[in-house]
Parts: sequence; C-alpha cells; structure tokens
Amino acid sequence: MAMSSSMPLLLPPSPLPTLFVILVLPLSLLLLLRLGLKRNNLRARTHDMPPSPLKLPFVGNFHQLGSLPHRSLHALSQKHGPLMLLRLGQVPTLVVSSPDGARDVMRNHDQVFASRPALKPAKVLFDGTTDLALAPYGDSWRQLRKICASHLLSSIRVQSYRLIRQEEVGFMIRKISSQASLTTSVDMSEIFYSFANDILCRVVSGKFNREEGRNVLFREPTREFSVLLSKFYVGDYFPWLGWLDVLFGSMERVNKSKKRWDDLLDGVIQEHEDRSAEGDDGEKDFVDVLLSLREDPGGNHALLTPQTIKALLMDIFSGGTETSYVTLECAMAELVRNPRVMAKLQHQVRGIASRTKGTVKEEDLDEMAYLKAIIKEVLRLYPPAPLLLPRELMEDCQIQGYNIPKKTRVIVNAWAISRDPSHWEAPDEFKPERFMGDGAMDFKGNDFEFIPFGAGRRICPGMSFAIASLELALATLVYHFDWELPDGMTGEDLDMSEAFGVVLQRKQRLHLVAKPWSIGQEEQHL
Repeated sequence: MAMSSSMPLLLPPSPLPTLFVILVLPLSLLLLLRLGLKRNNLRARTHDMPPSPLKLPFVGNFHQLGSLPHRSLHALSQKHGPLMLLRLGQVPTLVVSSPDGARDVMRNHDQVFASRPALKPAKVLFDGTTDLALAPYGDSWRQLRKICASHLLSSIRVQSYRLIRQEEVGFMIRKISSQASLTTSVDMSEIFYSFANDILCRVVSGKFNREEGRNVLFREPTREFSVLLSKFYVGDYFPWLGWLDVLFGSMERVNKSKKRWDDLLDGVIQEHEDRSAEGDDGEKDFVDVLLSLREDPGGNHALLTPQTIKALLMDIFSGGTETSYVTLECAMAELVRNPRVMAKLQHQVRGIASRTKGTVKEEDLDEMAYLKAIIKEVLRLYPPAPLLLPRELMEDCQIQGYNIPKKTRVIVNAWAISRDPSHWEAPDEFKPERFMGDGAMDFKGNDFEFIPFGAGRRICPGMSFAIASLELALATLVYHFDWELPDGMTGEDLDMSEAFGVVLQRKQRLHLVAKPWSIGQEEQHL
C-alpha cells in the first residue's frame, strides 16, 4: 500500500494534445524573438541556478519528456547533471537524479521541500486535497499523518491484519489452482490485481461475501482513478489556459469519477455507522477506526470530516492496489526469466515452510532472507513510482551551491537513482544477492541510493503493510507451484518493456503456466 510518495501523479507520457499544440505554436513563434532579445539578461539572473536543457518558447522542456519520462529525464541528467532546472510550461521544475540530491531534498532540507503542488484533478477528487498523499504541508497534514501512522498503519495494526493476509493469499492460491486445471496458462496480471484490490477492500471496509461483489465495486473506480491521475491537465502548467481542460472534457471525466467515489464510499461509511449503532464488535477495519477516532473527545472530530475520511480511503485504494500488483507481477516475471534465482528461492521457502505442515506462515518469513532480497531487488529495478510524487518548495533554498526559488516543483527520479552505476554494480541486472549480508541497503528512507517508498516527512506510511502482503504472497506462490512460460517461451522471449502511467507497468500482461507442487515431489528427488 504505497500511499504517500509512490502514487505518481505528475508527468504524462504525451503532455501536449494535438489541439493544444495547434493553439500554442503560433504564440511560441511570436515569443521567440522577444525571448531571444532577453537572453543575455536571463543568463545573468540564472547563473547560480542548476543547469537546464535547451527550452522551447512557451512550452519549455515538455518536448523532451518522451513516452517514458523517467528514462528521458535520466538521459538528460547524464548530459546536464544530477540537478536540473526544467521549465514545464510556466512551472519551474527541479529534477533530482542522484542520492546526494535526494538526501538534500528529503533530509537536509526536508521541511522546506515537504509540500505538494495544487494539481487540478487532486483538488476535485480530494475535495481541495484533504487527503494525505497530495495535501500541502501544514498542521492538518501533520495531524492526518499522525492518525495514519498511529492508528491505521502502525506495526501493531499491520500485525493485526495477519489473518486477513493469510486468508486472501489462500484464496489466490485456490483461484490459480482452479484456473491451472482448466487452461494452459493463467493470466497472472489479473490474478495479482484482484488480490491487491481484495486485500485492501477487506482491510478498508471489512469482510465481504464474494457473491455480493463488494470487492469488485472498487476495481473499476480504482482503475479509472489511476488513468485520471496520469493525464495531462493544461491548467497545471499554464494556469491561464485552464479553460482548455473543460473544453477537452478532462474535468468532466474527473467530476464523474468523483461522484462515483462519493456514492461508493458514502454507502460504505453509512453501513459502518449503522453497524456501530447496533453494537457490532466484529473485525475492525480502517473505516471503523476512523469513525471511532472521529467520536474521540481528544479533538479529531473537526479534522476527520466525511470528505477527509473519503479522501484517505481513496488514497489507500489508488496508492495500494496498482503498486502492489505491479510489484508482484515484476517479481514473478523476473523469477521465470532467471531459473537459478527461482530454484534458490523455492529451495529456501519449501525447506522452511515444509516444517509447518505444508503452508507458508508469516512467522516463517523472518527466516527467508533470500525472499526479502528478491523483493528489494524488484523494487530497485522496478520502483512502482519511478518519479516520486512532486514536491513544492515552500521558500527559497540553496542546495549544492545552487539557488532554488520558492514555488519550484521538485521531482526525484527514483528509477535513475536505483540504476546509477556509480552506486550499483551491473545496475541493469537482476541480482538479489546484492541485498544479502550485513550492511545491505534498505528501503526505509535512510539509504538514498534506494528510495522506492521515498524518504523524509513524505515517506510512504503504508510501506510496512505493502511489504507484509508482498512477502507472504510471493513466498506462497513459489511454495505451491512450479512456474514456467507458456508455448515453449524462454526467459529471453518475455517482453519487459514498460508502459508509463500512474504506476510503471509492463506493456504486456503476464501469462504463466502453474504446476502444483507437493512435499512428496521434493522427497522423490532426494
């Protein structure tokens, strides 16, 4: 569940719609002469700012983003340096592509870099950014963060959902077994998306009857939410042209999604209020916790409005579903591409889990060092949010000798940092062993070479919850099945090309052949 720093609402892969280009290109040509006349004065004013790639009049550096912005920005940083000052439309944007730069932004000067820009879809979807992920830094955000850290996502609370994780993983395994007996291959992308959605649905809104279909109700709104957060909104970069978002129909689509979420979550909240009034003391989910805190005389009532509660729940679904499923998908893809790693992991997991009568238990996971190393390596190669959520500088600041003006937007390229050859040997290779042994890097925000969940005040509060689910799911998958690619494919045939969106996904769905395994098979090989 990556809520706060890895739900990447920021740079669209194709940020200039055709009609927009037609409208602005004439203006760009008119501005070119004027800007050329001012070039000498501009150089004098910006000599103490970070280097910048060549900008076009009016649109700035938009033309250099490409279809995969994290890769395009990485290539630009290799030419211009790990700190670059771009201009995206009218918005100055600092791009950070090194561990030292990330440390400056997220630790040394974390407080002044801790805010978020006010983005158009977020203001609608989150009622003026009353959520946690995209709210500006301030007292309300700090109180909300404290509520999440202490009551929703604390280590005790995460542990309390152990049975839910076990049951949902068990359901996933039975689903795979059923499909594997009927077809030659299983659509693991759909399996993983359903698993990530269902476990969040259970934790957020309580136990459900699958025949009722409550879990399914959240799937399409969550997918649509992800699409909306990855779209380009003219007004976010050219405020005086914001009317184009209405003309293109972008805001109408956002408003429809907002209405759909309101109707869905209002019903869930009302159901919980009715159940509470009846004295139901069953399994406590996130909605139960938030409603009880709202009635707490300690003073959370004013903060936990219906709008804020709904915004928090939307954060959890949007930040948790796709990031978890994509990480599982990439993990399984890399394992089938690397049979040696798969065999080593299965040997470890089966050796430990077989002692507990043929099932993986959460208490076994602490012994599975190689499993943990594999998940870290997957997060290094495929950070769900390759570009961390944008920050906004609250006051003028100087880092690494450069002056950065107030209101500058800041993007940390976590993908580039985790593939930096000056910090990682063979950075493009899948080598889980790099995370084995004492002193290995971790993702908890202290090692700035490896920040898939961000760092500092804005580090993802759902990190522990996400890792607990990922570890149990992956261990159970490799315990119960042997895996191979369909139709005689080899690892080299598997397409790992990327599709940029709200999370970084593989272009192709993952289809695998699952062959059930039992302890008896292991004994036959001994």
